[in-house]
Amino acid sequence: MARLAQTAGLTDVQQEILSTVRDFVDKEIIPVATELEHRDEYPQQIVDGLKELGLFGLMIPEEYGGLGESLLTYALCVEEIARGWMSVSGIINTHFIVAYMLKQHGTQEQKDHFLPRMAAGDIRGAFSMSEPGLGSDVSAITSKAVQDGDEYVLNGQKMWLTNGGTSSLVAVLVRSDEGHPEGTAPHKSMTTFLVEKEPGFGEVRPGLTIPGKIDKMGYKGVDTTELIMDGLRIPADRVLGGVTGRGFYQMMDGVEVGRVNVAARGCGVAQRAFELGVRYAQQRHTFGKAIAQHQAIQFKLAEMATKVEAAHAMMVNAARKKDSGERNDLEAGMAKYLASEYCKEVVEDAFRIHGGYGFSKEYEIERLYREAPMLLIGEGTAEIQKMIIGRRLLEEYRFQG
Repeated sequence: MARLAQTAGLTDVQQEILSTVRDFVDKEIIPVATELEHRDEYPQQIVDGLKELGLFGLMIPEEYGGLGESLLTYALCVEEIARGWMSVSGIINTHFIVAYMLKQHGTQEQKDHFLPRMAAGDIRGAFSMSEPGLGSDVSAITSKAVQDGDEYVLNGQKMWLTNGGTSSLVAVLVRSDEGHPEGTAPHKSMTTFLVEKEPGFGEVRPGLTIPGKIDKMGYKGVDTTELIMDGLRIPADRVLGGVTGRGFYQMMDGVEVGRVNVAARGCGVAQRAFELGVRYAQQRHTFGKAIAQHQAIQFKLAEMATKVEAAHAMMVNAARKKDSGERNDLEAGMAKYLASEYCKEVVEDAFRIHGGYGFSKEYEIERLYREAPMLLIGEGTAEIQKMIIGRRLLEEYRFQG
């Protein structure tokens, strides 16, 4: 039987990279993921293995020591990693959003300083937009930067930082009203700062505190934290791109990459749920035959497989559109929306196939059932994606009356 979610038109190099990652996932991630997840333990050995494979430099240009691969290659690797354990793909994602933002918007000095060490995995990236009181309303950010000579002083509280503890570089979006006329739209008076820090928790540099990990229903192992700035002083040369007021656009560019990543994660988790469901359906017997022989289960498997294929196709399309240099917010929004919703549905169907055993922590599907909901809200909720999709459709199909 042909494996689900195949991708046409890949180069030999892409196929070799994916084969290597798939083998790593099967041998090094799947056998230990559930145990580590139940302990909420950071997968240091797995991360070290990914570093050795060069995956932290996958999309970073060769001139900076990376592999210079495409977003498509990266997304397909994320899909494989999420099939093993979604939390590991989150560790990779935040790192690459920051690397991508540096590559696209950083000054030459910033690229030279950060990208080689990020490619080697010696610097791990995280990015921070959200705050406790704003949710999806990025324009309502209250964290603020005030210039003081050759430095900026940052104050405020950020929320939902993936890799908040283990990262050593955080791209932080704050308000920077100075130099912008009164009445300037909020999104035009935001700046991204490149904040270097020590990994760990507590006060990780003067004026910057990373409290302990937020306890979550799922998405365990990876550390999710707050970030508190209280008189944090940052040199002016750590403004991303060297110019204030561009932070919102820089972040949104990075989030488009992140939405393709979340779509890829949804595809990977859905694939694993299908694998678990179709295997269990052939092992479990009721009324004298395997439940896979019952028509009701076959219908369920057919629906699950179709959703896996559809989500994968949309994710690949969104990645290829971004790689072509074209605007892809419509495709990325559609892919993220569809893949996360289908992932939830496929995981739930696999859970139903397992019956009572799906409720047991001894079965892998229990972990997936708790992980899938994070994809519904990560990198923008379904409602936000629908807003993006709707607005873009009205641009493309504007009625000329």
